[in-house]
Amino acid sequence: MMKILVIGALSTASIYFAQTYPVSAIPENLKKNADVVIRKDFTTVLINKIDEIKYQYNTVTTVLNKDGDSKALIYIPYKKGDNISDVKVTVYDESGKKVKSFSKSDFGDFANNAQGVFYSDNRILALSYTSAYYPYTVDFSYQRTDENTIFIPDFVPFSSPNESLEEAQFKIINKSGIDLRTKTYPSKYNYTSVSIADNGNEKTYSYKNVPAIDDVLMLPKPEKILPKVSFALAKFNLEGKQGTLNNWTDFGTWYYTNLVEPVSASTPAIKAEVAALKLAGSTEDKVKKLYQYMQSKTRYIFVGLGIGGWLPMFPEEVQKKGYGDCKGLTNYMKTLLNEAGIPSHYCVINSSSSQISFDPDFPSMGGNHAILMVPTEKGNIWLENTSQQTAFNHLDYSTTDRNVLAVTKKGIELINTPTYTAEQNREKQILKINLTEDNSINGEIQFAYTGSQYDNNLPYTYLSPKERIEAMKKRFDVLNFEKVEMKDFVNDKDHAVVKFTMDFKANNYSKTTGENLIFRAVPIFTNNYYKSDENRELPFEVGQSFEDEYEIDFIIPKNYKIDEVPENVTVNSEFGTYKLTVLKNGESLKVTRFIKVNKGIFPKEKYNDYVSFRKKTLNGDNSKILLTKI
Repeated sequence: MMKILVIGALSTASIYFAQTYPVSAIPENLKKNADVVIRKDFTTVLINKIDEIKYQYNTVTTVLNKDGDSKALIYIPYKKGDNISDVKVTVYDESGKKVKSFSKSDFGDFANNAQGVFYSDNRILALSYTSAYYPYTVDFSYQRTDENTIFIPDFVPFSSPNESLEEAQFKIINKSGIDLRTKTYPSKYNYTSVSIADNGNEKTYSYKNVPAIDDVLMLPKPEKILPKVSFALAKFNLEGKQGTLNNWTDFGTWYYTNLVEPVSASTPAIKAEVAALKLAGSTEDKVKKLYQYMQSKTRYIFVGLGIGGWLPMFPEEVQKKGYGDCKGLTNYMKTLLNEAGIPSHYCVINSSSSQISFDPDFPSMGGNHAILMVPTEKGNIWLENTSQQTAFNHLDYSTTDRNVLAVTKKGIELINTPTYTAEQNREKQILKINLTEDNSINGEIQFAYTGSQYDNNLPYTYLSPKERIEAMKKRFDVLNFEKVEMKDFVNDKDHAVVKFTMDFKANNYSKTTGENLIFRAVPIFTNNYYKSDENRELPFEVGQSFEDEYEIDFIIPKNYKIDEVPENVTVNSEFGTYKLTVLKNGESLKVTRFIKVNKGIFPKEKYNDYVSFRKKTLNGDNSKILLTKI
C-alpha cells in the first residue's frame, strides 16, 4: 500500500512539474482586458556593501495573444562592469508543457543605444523568440551584480495597460549595515495595495491578483493609478564616488562636488566667445543672446560612458566639438553664463509626457534629463539646451508642471517649472474661404500657435516643403484637399510662436440639395469620437489645457443668398467653455469659434459629463448653413 502511495505521489509531482504554468490555472478576472498575465514576478535584492548589490530576477509571463508579444520580450539591459549570470529561459505551451529552453549562450549581445546616442556603456543581452501559437508562457530568470548602489528600482505591479499580475514579490536583504530608507505610495484610486513583511534586515513586499488596466480613452498613465514602493540607501556608491543620501542638502552637496563642480572650468577660448558677443542690455537680453548663440553652434548627442552617464562633458569639449548630451550642453550653457557674470542652476528633471515630480520628503537619485534655470529679478528663466529650434525661455509639455532638483553649492533646492495656462497653450486660425457652386472651397488660412501647441507644431521646422504639405493633408483630413501650399513658416524663437499660412482647395465641402447649398459652419475641427461609458472603472485625464480661437470669413457664390444660419451656441462646463457665433453681412458670412478646455484628472463618475460637453462642441462645429439660389 505504501508503494502505491509513493508511486502515486511521484506521478502527481511529475505531472505538476511537467505542467507548471497551465493557462487554465489563470483566474478569469486576470484574463479580462489582458494581453499578458504576469504569473510570477520575483526579485531578490541583496545589499552586501556600499559598492555591491546583487539582483536575482524571475518572471513568468503568459502571452494571451499577438498584442502581448511586445510585453514579453526576453532581454537583459546592463552596462560594462555588471556581472550577468544564471540566465535561464523556458517556454511552455498552453497546457504548461515545456516547449523549449535557452541559456545565456543563446542570447545576442548588442549596444543598447537609442537613436541620437553617440556612445555609451549601455548594452543589452537579447533573445529572439517567436511563438507560432497562443497562448504561451515564458519563464525567465537571471542574476546581476552591480557596484552602483545609488539606484534601487521602485516596486510596482506592472508598467503598462493590458497587463495583469498574479503574484509579485520584492525581497530586499540588507547585509551592508547601511540604513535603508523605504516609502510606500498607496494607489490614489484603491486599485490595489502592497503587503509588507518586515523581518529586520529582510523585508518582503508583495502584490497579488492585480487585474489589467484597460487601455481606454483618456486613461492616466499607470504610474498615476498604481501603488509603488521606493528605496534609497543612506550611503551609496556611483562609479567609485561614494556619498550620503539622508536629505536633499547632503545629496545636493555631493552632487555639486562630484558631478557639477569638476566640469565647471572655463577656458580662454570660452572667455573669448563670450567677449566677442558684446553682451548688452538687461539680464534677460544677455541670457537670450548667449542661449541662441549656443543653439546655433551645437547639436544633441547622448554620452553614457562610465560616470559620463551622470557627469557632464567638459565645456571645453562641447565648445570644440559642437555637440553634447543634455548634461554637457546644459553645463556648457552654464559656463557661458558664468563668463558673463550671470549665475544659473544646473537642474535635474523627470522628462515625460506624464508630470512626475520628486518627493520633497524622500530624497533619492532620479531624473532623466538636465535643463538650466537662471534666477532674475523678474522671475526664473528656463533653458532647454538640447534643441536647436526651441524658443528662448520655453519648456515643452515634457518638462512643465513639475519640480526639478536645482543643484547648488549649498545642496539641492526643489523648484517648480512653469505651468502653462489654457490661454498660453493657444491656437489662432484666421480663415478666408470662397464657396463655389461645384461644392468645393478655396482660400487661405493663417495659423499661430503658442505654449504646448507651439511644441506640437515645432516638428514642422525639421520637414522639407513637400513633407510639410503631406503632413498638413494628414493632419486636416476632415477636408478633402485637392491642393495645399504651406508658406511663410516662421518659428519665432524670441516669443515661442509658430506661424504659417496655408493656401488650399478642398472638394465636396458643401452639398447640393435642389438648387440650394448646405455646408458646415467650421471647416477645420477635431473629428474625435466620444462615446459614453456607463461602466468606466478608472478616472480620466485631460493632459493639457488649451484654447482655440477661429475667425472664419465665408464669401458666398454669386446668385446665392444666405437663407438659414444656426443659432449662436454657448456651452459652459467645469471642463471648459465653447462659443460659436454666426454673423451675416451681405454676401459674406463671419463665423467665430472659441473653445477652452481645462486640464486635470477627473473622477470616473464625471466621464459621461465630459463626453456630453465634447459632443456639444462637435455639434456646434457641425452646425449647418443654408444658401438659396436667387
